[in-house]
Amino acid sequence: MFTTRLLSALVLIALVGGTVWLAPPLGAVALAAAVAAAGGVELALLIRAVGVGVSPLFVGATSAACCVMTALSFLPVSHVPDDGFLTLAIGVMIASGLVVLASVPPGPAAWSAAGVMLLAPFYVGVPLGTLAWIHGAHGPAAVTWLVAVIMVSDSAQYYVGTLFGRRPLAPVVSPKKTIEGALGGFVAAPVAGVLLGWWALPELSMWAVASLAIVLAFVGMTGDLFESLLKRSVGAKDSSQVIPGHGGILDRVDAYLFAAPVFYLFLRYVA
Repeated sequence: MFTTRLLSALVLIALVGGTVWLAPPLGAVALAAAVAAAGGVELALLIRAVGVGVSPLFVGATSAACCVMTALSFLPVSHVPDDGFLTLAIGVMIASGLVVLASVPPGPAAWSAAGVMLLAPFYVGVPLGTLAWIHGAHGPAAVTWLVAVIMVSDSAQYYVGTLFGRRPLAPVVSPKKTIEGALGGFVAAPVAGVLLGWWALPELSMWAVASLAIVLAFVGMTGDLFESLLKRSVGAKDSSQVIPGHGGILDRVDAYLFAAPVFYLFLRYVA
C-alpha cells in the first residue's frame, strides 16, 4: 500500500510539476480542464449512490468548459469577450434545466440532479480555472507557492493531530480532524508562506504573505471539510479510486477548490 501511494504521488508530482514549470500557459489550462472534467464526473458518479441519475459526460463537459472560460477570460493572450463567462453560465443553467427536465421524473431526485449539474461547474470548474489563470498571469512560482502552503498546512494538520489531537474539529463530517491539528496547520502555513514568499511573491511584505497564508490555510481546511460532507452524505469514503492509494481527483484537490479562488481574488484585486 505504501509503495502504491508513493509511486502515485511521484507520478502526480512529475505531471503537475512538469506542466506548471515547463508547459506554456495554455498547457496549464489544458491540464486544469482535464482535472475539472474528471472532478465533475466524480460528482456525478457519487450522487448515483443515492439513486440520482446524472449524466457524467454532461457534468464533466460543463465543468471543463467553465474552467477554460475562467482561465482564458483574464489571460493577456486571450481574445475571449469580457462577457464570455456570463454567456457560458447562462448556457450551463439552461442546458442543465433541459437535461433534468428530459431525464429525471418529478420528485426529490430532480432537486438533487439539478443541484449537482449546477454545482459541479462552479465548485470544480471555476476554481481550477482560477488556478490556471494564476499560472498564466503570475507564473509558475505563484502556483508553486500556493501548492506548498496548502501541502505544508495539510501535513501539519495530520501530524499534529495524530500526535496531540484530543478535541474533534468536525466530528460529524470528518471524525479524524482535530482542533489541535487545525492549529498546527495555522502555524505551519505562514512559516512556509514566508520562507517561499521572498522568491514567489517578492512584491509583498512578510506580514502580508503570512496573513495571506493563514487565510488560505483556513479556506483550504473548509474546502476539505466540504468535500468530506459531500462524500459522507452518500456513504462514500473516497470520491473515486482513479489514483491508486490516494482515492479520487476531488480528494486531492478539495482544499485548492476553495483556496485557489481566494488567492486569485487577492492577486487580481489586492496585490
